[in-house]
Amino acid sequence: MAFRTDLAIENKEIYDSKNKDKGIEISGVEIEKEKFCDEISITRIKITNEHGSRELSKPLGNYITLEVEGVVDGPEELKEKASSAVALELKRLVHFHNKLKVLVIGLGNDKVTPDSLGPYTVSKVKVTRHFFLMYDADGDDEMACVSGFIPGVMGSTGMETAELIQSAAAIAKPEVILAVDALAARNVDRISTTIQISDTGISPGAGTGNKRKELTKETMGIKVIAIGVPTVIDSRTLILDSLSGFLKDPAGAESYLEQNGQDMIVTSTDIDQVIKDFSDIISNGINITLHPGIYS
Repeated sequence: MAFRTDLAIENKEIYDSKNKDKGIEISGVEIEKEKFCDEISITRIKITNEHGSRELSKPLGNYITLEVEGVVDGPEELKEKASSAVALELKRLVHFHNKLKVLVIGLGNDKVTPDSLGPYTVSKVKVTRHFFLMYDADGDDEMACVSGFIPGVMGSTGMETAELIQSAAAIAKPEVILAVDALAARNVDRISTTIQISDTGISPGAGTGNKRKELTKETMGIKVIAIGVPTVIDSRTLILDSLSGFLKDPAGAESYLEQNGQDMIVTSTDIDQVIKDFSDIISNGINITLHPGIYS
């Protein structure tokens, strides 16, 4: 059965379920797990060769998954812990120094709630580039030179998102791009529990099934770190996964849905709160990482 997901951890779970009786580990995939406080689980997946890339259907690189239960409408203390965990993982990928320049991109459409994570997150990130320009400063020991950009979607701008970001990068001249976007998951529970961070870039619109030109180190010329939260599930994936234990002919059911099913995506009823809470968590994590003298 083909399940659609943007999460490396779910691709690993799918592989494990297919090979659970064989005890086969994937060559070229390294797994590290730890707990941050009691409530937050962190899984780091590193794909080191082409075999691992093929098996997990992901480019070579690092994929960090943070899972936290009860964050939506939960206590502020838990959200603060989640922000600290995000910052901890980002600091592994973005090393602060007094001349650091970063461009934070909010991918998605703020008029479509499940696709609005990027714009809402960037609106809460502390941008500082104008201060550096105002005081003609080359660097600062307490904060990075941060630019924020919300490029919109091609349907409303008529322009390729990647080209707009390249233009913004030409102005901001960042050392790294942080791109925040909505993702798709296989499991509905992940919509309110999961954050994925990767250093392999991202395809704008991937979560909502409308992929555009990739944002990667190869296409942008600089390091691209993607931060995403699953906000939608493909309807066929949801049906097949929910009924997997009851189908006598899984392949036939998949074929039927491909031929007769509607190409739809679904989300949870509390998606407004999911976007609000996770945009708070991610923006705070970014602020802690990029402005240690202010948010430490």
